[in-house]
Formats: sequence, C-alpha cells, structure tokens
Amino acid sequence: MPTALFRRLPSLLPTACALCGAHGAALCGGCRAQFFAVPPPRCRQCAMTLPAATPPHALCGQCLKSPPPFDATIVAADYAPPLDQLVLELKFGHRLALAPLLAELLHQALPIDAERPQLLLPVPLGPRRLAQRGFNQALEIARPLARLLAVPLEPRLALRVRETEAQTTLPPRQRQQNLRGAFTLEPAAAAARLRGRHVGIVDDVITTGATVGELAATLKRFGATRVTTLAFARTPPH
Repeated sequence: MPTALFRRLPSLLPTACALCGAHGAALCGGCRAQFFAVPPPRCRQCAMTLPAATPPHALCGQCLKSPPPFDATIVAADYAPPLDQLVLELKFGHRLALAPLLAELLHQALPIDAERPQLLLPVPLGPRRLAQRGFNQALEIARPLARLLAVPLEPRLALRVRETEAQTTLPPRQRQQNLRGAFTLEPAAAAARLRGRHVGIVDDVITTGATVGELAATLKRFGATRVTTLAFARTPPH
C-alpha cells in the first residue's frame, strides 16, 4: 500500500462520534451543539476559564501577576470529561481521523478579532517518545490547522534536544525546571523564518503552560515578536 494512502486510511474508514458513539461523524451534531456552541470566557493570555460575567479580552490574576512568555492562547475546550476523550482517542487510541476535527474546533474557537499567526510550529516530541507513539499528535493537529488558517507549517524548525519527564508526573514547581533547555532551533533557519513574525505554537493540551512557555521563550530569543499558543484543550484549575 502506498505510504500516502496508508497515512490517509484512518480518515477514509467509517467512523462514529468519539463522545456518544452515534454513527456518521467523528463528532455528532448533538455533541457539537452541547459542548461547543457557547464557549466560556477565558483569559486572553493563558486561556484559563474566567467567571461568566468577565468582559472580553480580560486577563486572569496569574497572568497579571506573572505574565508567561507567550502573548495569547486559544483553546477549544477544557481538558475534562467527556471532552478529554477526544484527545485520549487521538493520542493513545491512534484515531488519527480525529486530528482534523480537533483542528476544526480549534479554528472555530479563534475570535473574529484575534490576530492570526503568520506561521505554525507544533510542539516537538523527543525521539524516544516519538518512536514509542509513532506520531506527534501536535503535528497531526497542526497540519489541518495550517490549511484552515492558510499559513505555512514549520514542523522541523524547533527540536526537542533533551528528553524530559512527562509533565503530568511532576508537581507544578518542578515542571518548568524539567523543561529548561529542552528546545533549540537551527540559528540560520530560525533567523530567516522567525525574525519579526507572529508564530503560533500548536499542541493538544495545555496543563500548566510550562512546555509552551519554554518553547515560546526560545522562539522569542531567535527573533519572533509575538507567540500565540493554539491547543485543543486546557486543563482547568483544580
């Protein structure tokens, strides 16, 4: 079987709603209306949910006190049941047909007045984890999202040069230290592609923001002037 056809096979097979099991679509109309019709107010910088009466473009207390290296964050959902199932099915169930759906929902979550990035860059996986999983879920989401935004995708510009512990296994205070120095960019290519540009970092889930924060700081050191994080889901505060 040709490689290109093999990669497309998951999207060509019959599918069912990943949330309720109804046949006919990866996400049925009922679940789409129930979970994505009315997005909650979110902090414009980190996408943490805010009280219902919060005005648009507000910042949360944490971002006012200690702004992260990225300038804005767009998410489509909270990483909580049942919507976390969409990520889990993609990431661990190898349902790659869900990646275009997550990209579509993320694109739909972009406010009309939001500044669009000029290029997209997926959060890279280390070689060991990429070999274990067989694919980078951030890249699978970034590909269709780049097409929807009509911007270039730079999947090889950033490299994870140090294998890190899974962030979910670490307490919050150790997560930033775990990622310090984890990413690098090829200087000549980065200077040509990043200088003066607005870069979008794509990931599946943001937990504390440490991973995208470290990558955003690296991008800015290499000349990016603005960084927006685009992730399907955001872990809510406990």
